[in-house]
Amino acid sequence: MKKYFSILAVVLLLMLSACSGSSNTSGNEKNSNGNVTLTYGIWDVNQAPALKEIAKKFTESHPNIKVKVEVTPWDQYWTKLETSATGGSLPDLFWLNAANIQKYARGKVLLPISDQIKNDNVDLSKFPKALVDIYTVDGKNYGIPKDYDTIGLWYNKELFDKAGLKYPDENWTWDDLVENAKKLTDPAKGIYGFASQLDPQQGWYNTVPQAGGYILNNDKTKSGYDDPATIKGIKFLYDMINTYKVSPTLAQMTDTPVLSLFESGKVAMIFGGSWSQIEFAKNEYTKDKVDVTMLPMGEKRAVVIHGLGNVIAANSKHPKEAWEFAKFLGSEEANKIQAETGTVIPAYEGTQDAWVKSNPNFNLQVFIDMTKDAVPYPASVETRKWQQIETETLTKAWSGKMSIDDALKELKKKVDDVLASEKH
Repeated sequence: MKKYFSILAVVLLLMLSACSGSSNTSGNEKNSNGNVTLTYGIWDVNQAPALKEIAKKFTESHPNIKVKVEVTPWDQYWTKLETSATGGSLPDLFWLNAANIQKYARGKVLLPISDQIKNDNVDLSKFPKALVDIYTVDGKNYGIPKDYDTIGLWYNKELFDKAGLKYPDENWTWDDLVENAKKLTDPAKGIYGFASQLDPQQGWYNTVPQAGGYILNNDKTKSGYDDPATIKGIKFLYDMINTYKVSPTLAQMTDTPVLSLFESGKVAMIFGGSWSQIEFAKNEYTKDKVDVTMLPMGEKRAVVIHGLGNVIAANSKHPKEAWEFAKFLGSEEANKIQAETGTVIPAYEGTQDAWVKSNPNFNLQVFIDMTKDAVPYPASVETRKWQQIETETLTKAWSGKMSIDDALKELKKKVDDVLASEKH
């Protein structure tokens, strides 16, 4: 009996497809009126308005498909995603990053889209190759690049003016950062020259390659935490707190987040992502008091680059419609909407200028210019596992509970153990 109804359902779907010109390849029926509502999971509330506008544009050309943008805060996103994946209740489409793509793709959680890309002639050469490669696992495409981000040196012009100092520029070195941070630090007023936050992407993933070091070797079998150059890159940030005394302590940055310190004029400089410009443009204090330039050089210039991808759940009830929206998200039109609102640097070639011009108060061009010196965000199958170890271990050093040398020795062993457990 069940088999009979399954066959009948398939026949009915084929009939509906012939009438409507649209099909649902998952085998689940659409609503009786033929309309579909897709869910699209993201974690950044600042990007929601642009994505809702993109969804509206998409529906104008696909009137039978509506898209509901669902925002889950970053600190809850991954837990919710894992729970949803286990329970079979993932959004139809959602954001994924470099740290998680291999795990989710190999776990059969994502829908491979190589055939769709080929059949619909989607030109992946319009996106940075490094980003396309991130979302290619075992030779199959699992996502279309959405955007990319780099890191810059954000600084408070007002604090520099009061101290009679020239603003940072592209010629700055680590020494310039330290010397100016010393001059800007005023313990009596609770003002610090720099915030050395415990954040890999906005911290040592930049200073390590600047020193000539590495986080993971090329084949992802060993970490570089015992490499002298890697140690130098991490120590540079550690010393800003513990040696030069130009940064708030970890406890202070835990009690009051770094962004809050910067937005209240208590910190003069931070390493911050291109995504922060939305926050700073909205904030009454920072909107006309801060600017950004390239990261200072160590032994060489380097910046970490990362980018998100739009992926489709393998168990989506509407895979065909989800693909149509994913394809639109990767279009020039959608990328221009992202660019003009200033939410992120769009991944589609030729649309970055609109992003740069979206906020003339800040020198956003530096985030584009730095891509020529970019290094990929370090990742492996179990990225999240060893990154958790990385944070826990370096927290002990940043807080003064362990020497930086001992912390890096411990980190080396633990991360290498994780890498050894991965299948290569």
